[in-house]
Amino acid sequence: MCVMLAGVATSQTVPSQGSNDQLNLGDINAEQTLNVVTAEDVSAPTTAGGNTFGMTVYGADGGLTSNQDNRGGVLAHGVVNVSDSMGVATVTSTAVGNSGTATAAAGTLTGFMVQTNTGAVTARSQIEGETAQAGDVVESSLAAGNSQGLTLNNGSMGARVSQNNQADVAADGGAIIQYVAGTAVVAGTAAGNNIDLNGANQSAARVITDQNNGAANVTATKFTAYGNSNVTVTAATASGNNLNAANTGPLLDVTSHQYNTAYVRAQAQETSYEFGSAQATAYGVGNSVMAGNYGPGLVLDNLQVNDGGGVEVIASFEGNNGYDAGASATAIGNAVTGYVCNQCSGTMNATNSQSNNVDVSARSTITMSGGGRSIVGVATATGNNASFSVTNSGH
Repeated sequence: MCVMLAGVATSQTVPSQGSNDQLNLGDINAEQTLNVVTAEDVSAPTTAGGNTFGMTVYGADGGLTSNQDNRGGVLAHGVVNVSDSMGVATVTSTAVGNSGTATAAAGTLTGFMVQTNTGAVTARSQIEGETAQAGDVVESSLAAGNSQGLTLNNGSMGARVSQNNQADVAADGGAIIQYVAGTAVVAGTAAGNNIDLNGANQSAARVITDQNNGAANVTATKFTAYGNSNVTVTAATASGNNLNAANTGPLLDVTSHQYNTAYVRAQAQETSYEFGSAQATAYGVGNSVMAGNYGPGLVLDNLQVNDGGGVEVIASFEGNNGYDAGASATAIGNAVTGYVCNQCSGTMNATNSQSNNVDVSARSTITMSGGGRSIVGVATATGNNASFSVTNSGH
């Protein structure tokens, strides 16, 4: 049997124990600039992290205790300057104060993870090509104060995750390109605290999560400008606290507590003089939980409080002549979704408490100076939103 701890494999008896204690006090900066005239393939990943840690049990049982504390600023900044052309471009910037992963494959893992971030986290990516043409473009910025991943494959896990973010988190940047012949997707995602649970192949999980985001600001902003474009998407997503749990197996049991006092802002702004299909999409939420089990059982106990700075979401598109244009802005104080489904039967036990005490606003704008085929604008603002569903085959 083998347990991999922080990337190192050691042979141990079952059960195995892992202990992690990390403190970062210094600023972490990862920056790069690519100056391109002509290239078929451009790749520019930029990654910065205050503390990172991972533990995996495979065919074994194990226990994990992890404490991560980041106090330094974290910056990931990637820039691509192109003067003539590029075929395929992938530009990504990722900045996380504390990042952890825990995996149980054909075994059982119990864990207690604590993450504290007090250093500003910024992910910024930019493409500058005012006189250039491009084929397919993917440009993304991802920033999080704390992020914890929980993964199961024919495994079981019992975990307690506590996250506390007290520093600003920002994902920004954009793209300026004269001509996009293919598809361009430019996206920014920012979260004060983030937890992802993914279970597959008859897994089972019980988790308790506590997320507190006391930062002043969590912002995601993306700006794009094109002369002539085929298919483009400009997207921005910002959340104070986010939990996404999806499992396939007999049981998913989630107890979630979320408290946000940050000002949450998401803004996606796109312009294209002539366009085929152009979409600007922005989504902002104070607290968000999604828990779903493709199996017979889901237990969900959810508590969300959104206070402090409020939620503001802006989506806008401006063009001259084209075919299909859209701008969608969605702002929510607290959001929870629970679902369970199975070929035979599904049961759910859900308890929900939500309190939104601040302003929530969404604004969508489309400006056309010429003609278009389809123009669609959507703006949705909600204080609290809860959705629960149980689906049985044949009903």
